[in-house]
Amino acid sequence: MIHSQRFSTGPVRLALAALAASALALTGCGSTGGNTGAGTDDSTHASAQNLSTSHRARGHDPLPTTDADWKPVADALGRTGTLTANVVYRVPLPRKDLTVVSHGVTIKPGLSLGGYAAFAKYHDGTMLMGDLVVTEDELPKVTDALQKAGIEQTALHKHLLQQSPAIWWTHIHAMGDPAALAKGVKSALAATGIPPAGPPPATQPPVDLDTAAIDATLGRKGTADGGIYKFTIARRDTVTADGHVLPPALGITTGINFQPLGGGKAAINGDFVMTAGEVNKVIRALRKGGIDIVELHNHSLDEQPRLFYMHFWATGDGATLAKALRPALNATRLAPPSA
Repeated sequence: MIHSQRFSTGPVRLALAALAASALALTGCGSTGGNTGAGTDDSTHASAQNLSTSHRARGHDPLPTTDADWKPVADALGRTGTLTANVVYRVPLPRKDLTVVSHGVTIKPGLSLGGYAAFAKYHDGTMLMGDLVVTEDELPKVTDALQKAGIEQTALHKHLLQQSPAIWWTHIHAMGDPAALAKGVKSALAATGIPPAGPPPATQPPVDLDTAAIDATLGRKGTADGGIYKFTIARRDTVTADGHVLPPALGITTGINFQPLGGGKAAINGDFVMTAGEVNKVIRALRKGGIDIVELHNHSLDEQPRLFYMHFWATGDGATLAKALRPALNATRLAPPSA
């Protein structure tokens, strides 16, 4: 059974809001400046670290799981995922079937066409959060399938300013039985051209960028994935929704992706996760570096603290683009890189 309704109202919601505020106060204050050091997976590190924090509300943390716990989800979707920090089971849904062009650049799936469905188990059910990449023609059918399955849409937007064909990204949310949730997602996928899951490549394509310089500038180590050099960075904050602590791997991270264009040049795309007070600081930092703003929006309906996401775009020398991005990262409350 899928329950898309919210869990708390009235006094209970106020109590949970107070609890979330207390948790945030205990995360500690500090400068919003960036952190230096190298780490292979900031999101995983922060998720594991946060789950052990004693100030969390007992009973509202996601529960530890194993890969075997998620077999009903994999069977229902016909796709396997990756278990992060033993709590979030994330299934990739890339649009490898599409040829999308933006500003003369043929977009690789890993740059901005990588949808996903992520699952986490709580004491009162399993949470689904995700982002589906759909064409404009597919969108009405996908919307109808999601609504019929009881899966909420919590955002609809674009990641690219100029694009052909027209592509939309819709965020999804529901609570319920994991197999039922997966079947609901599968019904939406059936309304798209998202191809069946295939085996991972035997070798990673080369990344024609000065990745050492990019790492040094951004203060953390990126990951090569499908020819894209990417960073996934969690926030320091404890984020909750209806009293449920949301691990970063559910999608609550800043994503920065570099697609090589040859000769050390790159196209950059991704999004910053920000609180309200950080939004315009990030905008000013990006524009000072010549980086275009694409979209500003929410991904969820009622998370605390309230979070905003901003997509961006630029092309140029990869190392120079990293220098332009760093002040924007410094304007947000980043989790420290893993050691």
